[in-house]
Amino acid sequence: MSHVAAESESTDAAPPAAAEKPVEQKKKRGRPSRIDLDTIVGIARRILQEEGVAALSMRRVAKEVGTTPMALYHHVRDKDELLMLTLSGTADSVPRPELPDDPRDRLLAVSLHMHGTLARMPWVVEVLSLGDLTDKGALWMVEEIIDSCMTCGLTPAEAVAAYRTIWHCVYGDLVFRQAMARRAEEPDRRRHFPGMLTDADAEELPHMTALAGRWLELTADYDVAKQLGAVIDGLLGQARRP
Repeated sequence: MSHVAAESESTDAAPPAAAEKPVEQKKKRGRPSRIDLDTIVGIARRILQEEGVAALSMRRVAKEVGTTPMALYHHVRDKDELLMLTLSGTADSVPRPELPDDPRDRLLAVSLHMHGTLARMPWVVEVLSLGDLTDKGALWMVEEIIDSCMTCGLTPAEAVAAYRTIWHCVYGDLVFRQAMARRAEEPDRRRHFPGMLTDADAEELPHMTALAGRWLELTADYDVAKQLGAVIDGLLGQARRP
């Protein structure tokens, strides 16, 4: 009896195996999600398209990718390289046009193609404003412009200068159009120009004062092809000068 009782007491004293508290296992940390360059560039391009250059930063892209800025630098050297990567391939996304054989007409056609391509991608215009950034795939247009200019009799130096003038016209028109589009989104804003001109300005600004009432009408149908053609004719006229 005493043995049985002792055994019984011993059995009662021992907690059942099922009641044992399971040993807590340490949660294994998974590897951080891998990121690839295409994802980084895709997110950067989306930010540029939707919000512009000012919204793009390595920190912002890293956050959206789900990593740290330090990890991002393993894939992209700096913001300039990221911008270059976002530009890469943009020109190739637009089919090249059939170009005329006549070098003057060819020059105008390439210039208008450049203007039309960038007009469809306003974020690219903003990136290009940062200077010395470009899409290598777009350089065929520069080559065509320089070649056409030289075929028309310009020297290499004149051809490069002509390209720069054409680019300034194209870029300037696009920047102005973007500015006007942004201003148009504020219909209640006060339009300062040309409304600021009054009869008191007639002596100093006679033509502008006289045209102020028709300014919007006169600028509404601006024909970029016609004006670029006039610029090109003036540039090519250098070849005929002594």
